[in-house]
Amino acid sequence: MKLGQQQGGVALIVVLLIVALVSILATEMGSRLQLQVKRASNIKENNQAYWYAVGAEQYARKSIKLLVAAADGVIHLNQPWAQQFAYPIEGGGIEAELVDLQACFNLNGLREKTASANPGERSPELKERLEAFNRLLGFVEPEIPEYTRETVRDSLADWLDADDFVSGLGAEDSEYESRQFPYMAANTMLANVSELRMVNGVEVAWLLPLQAWLCAIPGFDLLQVNVNTVSEDNAAVVAALANISVSDAKNILGNRPQDGFQAAADFLAEPVVAAASLSAEQQTWFNVTTQYFMLRTRSHYNNASFTMRTVFKVDNQNVSVVSREFGG
Repeated sequence: MKLGQQQGGVALIVVLLIVALVSILATEMGSRLQLQVKRASNIKENNQAYWYAVGAEQYARKSIKLLVAAADGVIHLNQPWAQQFAYPIEGGGIEAELVDLQACFNLNGLREKTASANPGERSPELKERLEAFNRLLGFVEPEIPEYTRETVRDSLADWLDADDFVSGLGAEDSEYESRQFPYMAANTMLANVSELRMVNGVEVAWLLPLQAWLCAIPGFDLLQVNVNTVSEDNAAVVAALANISVSDAKNILGNRPQDGFQAAADFLAEPVVAAASLSAEQQTWFNVTTQYFMLRTRSHYNNASFTMRTVFKVDNQNVSVVSREFGG
């Protein structure tokens, strides 16, 4: 073979290698470009879904302010706020639901408000609130053994209080630090009711049905329930607080006036409730107004969806956002 032919063959191979390399690079660049375009599109759609949810939040905030101004201190389920909201928009939609956070048992209400002179000793008011929580645990099916209920009751009180003294059947850091995956007691209020699963004695088997009756209002350590907004499905909450049967509580809630009780005294005057001879502390647990609402929002735009939960606080007709949770 002549030298020129050999050189021509080598040149051809080099050209083919260059063409192959360029083809690979072009294919890779094209794939990366498509990926970047899709990524930018996803970011845009997610942002749009997010701003739809923010818009629903602003609308709810304004609606709550108007509601409080017109309600004259009485909040009930037959007012427009209690209706679910669905608004279709081009390429997506918004679904929103406003719920009363004081239509459930506020776990943060089980926190001792003032430090005791004797470490580990509870105030009479806290003891009454803890007994109400114990009664609520007694309504869970399948039935929770009495020893377990008392363990959860005392452990939750220790989880919420500021000290590290164990009270009753409770638990503090020494208990949690001895576990396979150690952690420490919060010694502060709950941010979310899901934190209850970390408390000593709590079992997953009965936690889910119990959660429907519970809430953890951020920064709110009072135990107050709006008897006008508790549903019949959650009658166990009223039954536990008023120390009456669930059937009696359902009967009272099912026969509420169309515009709700106009005062807590009207509820306390119900024959079954009056017969329970509630203490002065127990009577403060019932109200007909609401200070905290939660908005559950789900928005979607094209292939993107976004969920958000917003807690509002009402203070003298001023409505502020207390917390936001994304996803879930």
